[in-house]
Amino acid sequence: MIKSTTRFIKTAVLMAGLGFITTNALCNGTITGTIDTNMPKYKGDAVVYLVGVNGPAVCENKTIEQQSLTFSPKVTTVQAGCPIVFTNNDKLNSSVTSFSPAKKFNVEKLDSGTSRKLTFEKSGVVQLLSKPHAEMTGFVVVTNNKYAAVTEHDGKFTIPNVPAGTYEIGVWSEKLKAEGKTTVTVAEGETAPVVLKMAI
Repeated sequence: MIKSTTRFIKTAVLMAGLGFITTNALCNGTITGTIDTNMPKYKGDAVVYLVGVNGPAVCENKTIEQQSLTFSPKVTTVQAGCPIVFTNNDKLNSSVTSFSPAKKFNVEKLDSGTSRKLTFEKSGVVQLLSKPHAEMTGFVVVTNNKYAAVTEHDGKFTIPNVPAGTYEIGVWSEKLKAEGKTTVTVAEGETAPVVLKMAI
């Protein structure tokens, strides 16, 4: 009888906890959108993020691979305070270097088949270079919060699990610049669409 009661209490607590988690998830919304530009070939690899929102670092497993003398993906976003693993999948030894104010570093030798983890502490745009291969370039856009996404080739993006509220949206692109300021209002459990106008 005591064991049954104890089991019932544990189950009730577990279900209540799951209910709490589910309720919290439903309190958030999603931002979806696209890049609107007269230069469609540059719609991809833009970084969309929320401006003026700070929070504790929520790190994900991010990897940038060197493959066929390219950085893949070419553009990555990461929250300040979080690491990225650089992996050399080429048969040739390589390097990873940045002279950007947000993160200056020089991994002089990245042997074929090896990896190196680097933490990006400061927000900003970090351009990646490789000394032996001048044609190699990539970018890490470091944001102050986890609410960021890289656009697909067609300019579409999704930022999930955003707390209800009104936000300014920032966007970075290697080739395009935003036209004016864009804000979006997120409601609980709803999807907020947004169009970001950009031009050369």
